[in-house]
Amino acid sequence: MSADLPVEEPARRVSRPAGGARETDAWDRSFRPWDLYFGVVWAVTLIFTIAAPNSAPVRATAFTLFLLLAPWYVWFGRAELMRGPDSRGALVYIYVAIGLFVPPAVLVGEMRSAAFALVPQCFMLLSMSRAMWAVGVLNAVPVIGWALWWRPEGEAIFFNALFAVVSLAFSAVLGSWIIRIIEQSAERAELIAELEASREKVSRLSAERGALAERERMSREIHDTLAQGFTSLLMLVQAVDSELERDLPGARRHLDLMADTARRNLAEARALVAGGAPADLNGNSLPDALRRLAARHGPGPAEVSVEVTGQARALAPALEVVALRTCQEALSNTARHAGAGARAAISLAYSDAALCVRIRDTGCGFDVSAPSGGYGLSGLRARAAEVGGSAEVRSAPGDGTLVAVHLPLPPPSPPSPTGSPA
Repeated sequence: MSADLPVEEPARRVSRPAGGARETDAWDRSFRPWDLYFGVVWAVTLIFTIAAPNSAPVRATAFTLFLLLAPWYVWFGRAELMRGPDSRGALVYIYVAIGLFVPPAVLVGEMRSAAFALVPQCFMLLSMSRAMWAVGVLNAVPVIGWALWWRPEGEAIFFNALFAVVSLAFSAVLGSWIIRIIEQSAERAELIAELEASREKVSRLSAERGALAERERMSREIHDTLAQGFTSLLMLVQAVDSELERDLPGARRHLDLMADTARRNLAEARALVAGGAPADLNGNSLPDALRRLAARHGPGPAEVSVEVTGQARALAPALEVVALRTCQEALSNTARHAGAGARAAISLAYSDAALCVRIRDTGCGFDVSAPSGGYGLSGLRARAAEVGGSAEVRSAPGDGTLVAVHLPLPPPSPPSPTGSPA
């Protein structure tokens, strides 16, 4: 006896996460039609009762008993429907609703149409086995009670009993279908909750990964610029301190270098804050920037030569920054570790497919297999890897050091035909 069950109900059994406004709103919107559905069936049943051929006292008694079903639904039933299935309150509501329905349905047969409103609620609130028992009572007991109370003709009993059996079978089929949909909806809700939790976790990890990558980038930038500049300042301070008493012109020359180093550090700091290109690359080509870098390490015993082969051209800023920082790091290591009188040479080789940067010094060298707590070489390799390149360091005690970085380049754009539209 549940011919017009709305299909939105499967969403009812989906557990709503705390604070899930979207799910709550969706359920409230889908539940209002159930209120309207119950009210329409209840009102139509009352109209059928008024028009029934029974005597006025019988109709009045059935009418009065049935009136109680509406406040019971509004006061208690609706809250249980909103709360969920298989609770103690759900059983109480269904048992009392059946108790309010059966006596009027026994007195006036037309009132059995109210089962259309109660049968869906049985499947909404009870497990499948309990719902089938409740639906059996709603379909069978009113017919049996009506037959025993009024003793109608056999033909009327037969047709009413047949209608009850068909309604019960239809309710069982439709109810099991509803239960399956409800279970599938619950599974989908759990899957959606898991996916949302996974998405939040991925978003959080992505943000953390981005923050870590930015910290690593800033660490490399500071190490390759400001830290090296401050190291140079300390070395110059030591040189000035040793020259103040015996070599005043040398001390003044080193003070000039200190001022120049401080200005360059200030320019690099501003570039880092602004997120712009390094100071040496600001308005300069990569070969010019490397020549300026080399000039700061000479002239003198530590003079650095720069050799450019191939057709020099403007590259992506990220590639030029990697090339410049590689040379800065290598020359800084040469100044600090290669020893007095060590010379260095920078080689910049352009080709269609790659840019090769080599920095070789004639210093004392070191064992590349020995563990190192420094950040420079690891940062150098990380920089090259970020742009798809590779870095290699070759050295041996007494044999100098070679730092080589290979950076792949995109193929050059073909020249546009003369006269072709831009």
